[in-house]
Amino acid sequence: MTNTVKLTSLSSKGGCGCKIGPADLSQVLKNLPLADANPNLLVGLDTSDDAGVYKINDETALVQTLDFFTPIVDDPYDFGQIAAANAISDVYAMGGTPLTALNIVAFPISTLDKSILTDILRGAADKLKEAGVTLVGGHSIDDQEPKFGLAVTGTVHPDKVRANAGAKPGDKLILTKPIGVGISTTALKNGLLSEEETKNVTKVMATLNKKAAETMAEFDVHAATDVTGFGLLGHASEMAAGSQAGIRINKKNVPVLPRVRELAEGGTIPGGTKNNYAHLEGNVIYPDDMDQLDRYILCDAVTSGGLLISINEAEADKLLKELQGNGVDAHVIGEVVSDHPGKILVHL
Repeated sequence: MTNTVKLTSLSSKGGCGCKIGPADLSQVLKNLPLADANPNLLVGLDTSDDAGVYKINDETALVQTLDFFTPIVDDPYDFGQIAAANAISDVYAMGGTPLTALNIVAFPISTLDKSILTDILRGAADKLKEAGVTLVGGHSIDDQEPKFGLAVTGTVHPDKVRANAGAKPGDKLILTKPIGVGISTTALKNGLLSEEETKNVTKVMATLNKKAAETMAEFDVHAATDVTGFGLLGHASEMAAGSQAGIRINKKNVPVLPRVRELAEGGTIPGGTKNNYAHLEGNVIYPDDMDQLDRYILCDAVTSGGLLISINEAEADKLLKELQGNGVDAHVIGEVVSDHPGKILVHL
């Protein structure tokens, strides 16, 4: 690290927690005119999916996505790695192979040391190299608040697109990374994480979903999404709505980062997490005896989270074993049900 600046102090929110909340965003988007129908647009705005997919020919479709945010950690190199892993993840979630990327930079060039920006870009470049993605350019602006991300383009066979719609009753749901990132990184910003805990949450966020996606590609997956700013229940809700099915989440099976419950009890709950919870009111059925903190944790805003995969029960165990055998921290956390279509049912 080449500086002593605490990057997270330069923004009121960090990572995917700085997204415009789902309630506000839906109010904006609903007033936009519908795009003209295009038979080549395989995935667009209709189901709030992770990326757009456009068919080029019978063998190839483009996968396009863009993601950027304010610092989620203090180390600039780690920030670059996390931002890159997060942006690439949307292509993996669609079943695609990422190919090229463009950097998006907002940086106070006259007030922060230029070496900080160099380290951010170097972290992203190393993560792109790990993913086999070629950097082809970018754009930068002088801005008081640092922001960084990437636009990523990939390809996928038109018949092998993994959308967040398509989950079927009887499917099992597999999650490939723990949640609690928003609470943990808010604690980091407030100086409440140890060095070891900081390394742990940073490693989770900087880990590519490449192995998970490559393993998933070998199976007949019905639906997939990556868990980011709208939290586990927010992205599961989008899957339920798009699939017109109910989703049951078994809270005891959901992997959570260490000490998240303790931190939440101490009041470390980010605004984005509370916004997610409020937005989902009416779409999630919680047990009466489930306390408020556990509800917040399931709605916690995630940065660079894992894949949420819906797959036939008969193949779920095999996929789980292969994911774990490939070093992926995967868990079966629930199932798709026929009752309560479009709703999330949480069980203790």
